[in-house]
Amino acid sequence: MIVTLCTERIRTLDDIRAFLDGNKAADITPHNREAAYAFIERTLVRFRYHFGLPRAGKGLVREFLAKVTGYSEAQLTRLITQQRRTGHIRDHRLRPPARPFPTFYTPGDALLLAEMDEALGQLSGPATKRALWRMFHVFGDRRFERLAEISNGHIYNLRRRRAYRNARTTFRTTRAVPSPIGQRHRPRPEGRPGFVRVDTVHSGDRDGEKGAYVINMVDEVTQYQQLAAVPRITEHYMVPVLEALVGAFPFRVSAFHADNGSEYINHRVAAMLNKLHIEEFTKSRPRRSNDNALVESKNGSVVRRWLGHSHIPERLAPHANAFLRDFLSPFLNHHRPCLFAVETEGKGGRRRRRYPQALVMTPYEKLVSLPGADGFLKPGVTFEQLGAAAHAATDLEAAGEVQRARKELFRLVGMAMNPARVIQHARPPHPQYPSTLHPFTFNEIESRPVFRWSGSANAKRACPDHPPTRTEPAEDE
Repeated sequence: MIVTLCTERIRTLDDIRAFLDGNKAADITPHNREAAYAFIERTLVRFRYHFGLPRAGKGLVREFLAKVTGYSEAQLTRLITQQRRTGHIRDHRLRPPARPFPTFYTPGDALLLAEMDEALGQLSGPATKRALWRMFHVFGDRRFERLAEISNGHIYNLRRRRAYRNARTTFRTTRAVPSPIGQRHRPRPEGRPGFVRVDTVHSGDRDGEKGAYVINMVDEVTQYQQLAAVPRITEHYMVPVLEALVGAFPFRVSAFHADNGSEYINHRVAAMLNKLHIEEFTKSRPRRSNDNALVESKNGSVVRRWLGHSHIPERLAPHANAFLRDFLSPFLNHHRPCLFAVETEGKGGRRRRRYPQALVMTPYEKLVSLPGADGFLKPGVTFEQLGAAAHAATDLEAAGEVQRARKELFRLVGMAMNPARVIQHARPPHPQYPSTLHPFTFNEIESRPVFRWSGSANAKRACPDHPPTRTEPAEDE
């Protein structure tokens, strides 16, 4: 404290007079109460205020203390009296009073009131007062003798006591709500295709507008992948999308695995899987992150790599779905090589995964290499048709189509996000690639999405016997 440092050299009454004469116009206000109390106590001891100091000297010391501390005459009198009686000056404001008012209601009474409130459901003050009165006067319970005459206002005072709050406060841990839908275990394909995993990727919100959701479905054995986009993950959109994705696989789907998201674990999806005769419906186990690790890795290496983390407005979900369905999914299954692991068990039972170069192949090549692959295909699907679609274009040509389609999609996203930059006359599509992004249409009556598969131009040329149907966009698109 600065005043303590400036006044340590004042040792005599003459020093005090000189200090007061030289600082008549100065006003000193301490900023620390404890330091001011300590300074007053040291000054009284230094000048022996209570031991032989004459009256004139006491007045001079009191004037000096008032000047330095800024305290009033009455407050200095109380502090000097406290120092004379106890030998110290302490701040007793934060301590309980030395002679408090007597407490009539005990902590036991607060516990009795808590017991009554717990049993009766914490009634109002008058109703609780009547119940306490009845416990003593009608039923003769001596424990309620004091509470029988309690006032309405004091009931609420007891309810604020710590003993009452401790008795009424209960802590319950979060309890999981069990769901009978789906079996909680990891899929066991044992080398058979048709065990698909599914997950949802959100494109994020922007300025209060929801973004589109990407549905990612991957087969565990062959890594065949089907993608779709929906504006919302409600049953209205999810059920037809999942049914379309399951039907897009060239082989029979026999198992469906998802995380514990409510968009998949519900009765509508379960009914749809039963209708498609899918045998297993499993969901991930708690604290087992590897149960759905394959589709999670595809979320980053495929979905985020091609669509990024940018916001796609939900009104453009049909265009995003067309890009994923007509361009990206065929490219991933026919032209993008994937790594397939070989597990070996070493010493101590430790399993190690290796990815030999001989097993780096596309999902279509992996499906062909499986023993008895013809038996896994759906009725009406042959490897001649799949091979013709896979070899209709080179990997470079297919990647070029995907890049141009993605550029067109993000051009639409940019126009939607920046309406001021919208060009009146859009540029015509490339003559060599006339196929544009044709979204799924909506039924005008039920507003239900109607999915119609449409392949690329190469797929049309590759399969003349089974040409994919394409719906031309409306004029306003």
